[in-house]
Amino acid sequence: MCLSVPRTSAVGVWRHRKPTLAALITLFLASAANSGPLGPDESAPATDDFPGLESWATHQHSDLWFRATTESETKTETPPTNGDLVHRMRSGFELPVVDHSRTVAQRNWYIRHPGYLERVFNRSRPYLHHIVAEIERRGMPLELALLPIVESAFDPFAYSHGRAAGLWQIIPGTGRRFGLDQNWWYDGRRDVIASTRAALDYLEFLANRYDGDYELAVAAYNSGEGTVDRAIRRNKAAGKPTTFWDLKLPRETSSYVPKLLALADIVANPARYEITLPEIADTEELGVVDTGGQIDLALAADLAGIDIETLYKLNPGFNQWATAPSGPHQLVVPVAAKTRFQEAVAELPDNQKMRWQRHKIRNGESLSEIAEQYGVTVSTLKQTNRISGSMIRAGQHLLVPTASAPKGSYALSAAARLSRQQNRERSGNRLEHRVVSGESLWTIAQRYSVSTRALASWNGMAPRDTLSVGRTLVVWTDAPVASRPGTSAMTRKVNYTVRTGDSLARIAARFRVRVADLARWNNLDVEKILRPGQKLTMFVDVTRQSS
Repeated sequence: MCLSVPRTSAVGVWRHRKPTLAALITLFLASAANSGPLGPDESAPATDDFPGLESWATHQHSDLWFRATTESETKTETPPTNGDLVHRMRSGFELPVVDHSRTVAQRNWYIRHPGYLERVFNRSRPYLHHIVAEIERRGMPLELALLPIVESAFDPFAYSHGRAAGLWQIIPGTGRRFGLDQNWWYDGRRDVIASTRAALDYLEFLANRYDGDYELAVAAYNSGEGTVDRAIRRNKAAGKPTTFWDLKLPRETSSYVPKLLALADIVANPARYEITLPEIADTEELGVVDTGGQIDLALAADLAGIDIETLYKLNPGFNQWATAPSGPHQLVVPVAAKTRFQEAVAELPDNQKMRWQRHKIRNGESLSEIAEQYGVTVSTLKQTNRISGSMIRAGQHLLVPTASAPKGSYALSAAARLSRQQNRERSGNRLEHRVVSGESLWTIAQRYSVSTRALASWNGMAPRDTLSVGRTLVVWTDAPVASRPGTSAMTRKVNYTVRTGDSLARIAARFRVRVADLARWNNLDVEKILRPGQKLTMFVDVTRQSS
């Protein structure tokens, strides 16, 4: 027999074991002891559109838990319609909502911002049915389907200052731990299908680690199991309880679990809080199609009969204009377009799935220069042309994968997103800094007297990201660009008129800028021939120019 206690007394026993009477008494006392005031930064979630992006720590089969509720609270409100995915989620809710002051504060914030809830639920439409179905298949509580709201506000391209990416905000190490590829072509942390699998694998791992206690599991998802383990050991050594509400955890984690509980309470009882949630059809939205190999995304969108922006939003893991050469060889399309796309891909010869260009190697050219010219990686050139070392000979030809549509057509590729981020108008003077060996975001930020986090944000990065030599960063400074004291790098805007025989590569080499940057500044396709008299704009570091 399972004893019931009031809903407000259930402090963290989300377990599959039935509690003893003594344990319930302990819970009741612990609840009273944990209702103290909040800290200054714990009063409510962040007020911007993506409060979950502050999460930066690590993000792995669980049984049913005991839900401590009274008989009258066992069922939530009956929804007005059937076939609604939100109603389906409610019917699978299993977690007690603890009316701790932290949960109340988070709930009050959501209640005061109904527009935010409407936006994130509308944004979840393409992804939520898949997530709900996966959680149900594993027998996990459906409250977890709300976790991407806390993490990323259901933005599949979200990237936090702690290097966490995607709907589930998974950091690089955890992504590798759970089998998510991360390379120039593809980042599995943003792949909706793959990242959902990895996130739920991690949550199941954590639930087992903490004996079915999902408060601790969710906390560890945010801060890492090491952080939670240390907090548990400290409390055990001091003879204190080890529920989530008793542990001393990072401030963000202390608010993280209450955010999820507050959301679940509102979704379970919207009428109680005078909230109207969008209705989401309880139908599958995603159709997964095997492409049989690498395919150009513009071509794929055309074959599926959808626009390329929709394709990118359903396949946010792909960074470039095509899927990754080594896979995954599958694309997600709207379920209504699945059959059409499947048939079209099956009829398409493999040699027509990608566009290839023959490049004749010139004297003095290196693989890195050719890769930069075409906007690919050296490893791509090596893999495509079966080159084991770095030696190439003048006169030989290389096959280079190129986009079938103008680069501007791939509006949600990593390069296009970065360009928009770097070219946003901000206050102050804009300059460009080219990274040299030994530099980091911190040293560059110090050089220009800006914060590391701001510098990272301007360039679509996280403060702990590493820099590659030759990368161009945008810096916004209040000091005049051409005379900033204490610096040797000075960037000037230069207007250039194309001469006969000029190419992007030749001009870039002359002014010591990158071909990719020159093309981006002038919205050019690197494959197009320049016309004499054509006007170009570039941003040149005057200290790097020879006489």
